[in-house]
Amino acid sequence: MHRLVLGTHNQKKGQELAQLLAPHGFALSTLADFPNPLEVEETGETFAENAALKATQQARHLNAWVLGEDSGLCVDALDGRPGIYSARFAAPDATDEANNARLLQELAEIPDDRRSAYYVCHATLSDPNGVIRAYCESRCHGRIRREPTGAGGFGYDPLFEIVEYHQTFAELGAGVKAALSHRGRTMRRMIPQMIAIARDGDWNSEAAQPAGDEPSNSHVSKVAPAVKS
Repeated sequence: MHRLVLGTHNQKKGQELAQLLAPHGFALSTLADFPNPLEVEETGETFAENAALKATQQARHLNAWVLGEDSGLCVDALDGRPGIYSARFAAPDATDEANNARLLQELAEIPDDRRSAYYVCHATLSDPNGVIRAYCESRCHGRIRREPTGAGGFGYDPLFEIVEYHQTFAELGAGVKAALSHRGRTMRRMIPQMIAIARDGDWNSEAAQPAGDEPSNSHVSKVAPAVKS
C-alpha cells in the first residue's frame, strides 16, 4: 500500500476522494489524522495555484506524499464568481447554507437561460520534498436552480443541476455523482499518473504515517471506482 495524505480538513471532500482512490492501493489519511498539519494560506489567484500551495507546503511539513485539491463553482452570469472564493463567498467562515443563500440572492434577477455554471477541480500531487509530480484539472457543467433541492452532497450541490439528469448533485446518488463530477473526472485522469509513479518504485511507502498510530481507515472506502466517463 502506498501512503497518501489528502490535503483537506473537509470530511465530506475527503470521503469523496477516498472513494475514488482507495480501490487503487493507496492507504489514505486526511489532515484530521495528524496533530499538527500546516494551515496553508490560499493566496493563489487560480485553482491551480492554490492546489499547488496546499500540496507542496503540506508535503514538506508532514514529510509525506500529499494530494492537494482546490475546487469551486464558477457562474457565468457572475463573471466566474464565486470561483476560488467558493468556500468563503458569504463570509470567511461561511456555512454552506450561507454561501447558497448569497448565490441565490445575486442571481435573483437572472433568468433561467442565463444561470449556467460549472464546477472546477484542480488536483496536484507533491512528493515529500515539495516537488510537484502530477496535476490535473477538470470541469463539470450545469446550471443553478432557484431553490435548494436534495439532501446529499455538500457546498453548492443542492443548487447545481445536471441538466441532462434534471437533478441536482444533492439529489443524485454518490455513484452517479462520482461518475459525473469535476472531482471524479479529475481523479480518473490523475490515478494513472499516480499508479505509474508507484510502479516506478519512487513512492516512499513509509511516508504519510499519522503520528502515534496506524493510519486511520475512517476515510478508506470499499466502494468500487467510478466508471470512466
